[in-house]
Amino acid sequence: MTKDRSIGFLIGDVSRMMRREFETVLSKAGTGRTIGEARTLAFVRRFPGLRQTALAERLGVEPMTLVGYLDPLESAGLIERRPDRSDRRAKLVFLTDAASPVMTRIDGAIIAVRNRALAGFAPEDVERAYQLLETIQGNLQADACATDDAENQNSRESAA
Repeated sequence: MTKDRSIGFLIGDVSRMMRREFETVLSKAGTGRTIGEARTLAFVRRFPGLRQTALAERLGVEPMTLVGYLDPLESAGLIERRPDRSDRRAKLVFLTDAASPVMTRIDGAIIAVRNRALAGFAPEDVERAYQLLETIQGNLQADACATDDAENQNSRESAA
């Protein structure tokens, strides 16, 4: 690898381009949802019952930004927020049955973008790309968990 090639830059640039394409395709899909709301619905479907704070973390947005997505989704009857039994201040987020037709349109947009991005790839190359990216993701998650554990341990020690 040469020093002028950055995998982080490449992944970030591809991600930015896919988001822009998704926004374009989504606007034509007739969902009536913004890209932020559509991403939120997709994440809620993938991770049902997450606390709002954990959902914001997964989406990579601030909790107040997430509330800006959740409020109209709840008003439209597409999600519901339920109290967390272990912490009454926290809310858990779930899709409602009414979200199903909207998710079908969002899925169509996701598939269209994915098909465009992967055009010309052999199926085995697509599978290998997923495997490589999942390995990178796992490596970084392991490092993030180790860092979080160390920071929590340091906090407990300094509080004692």
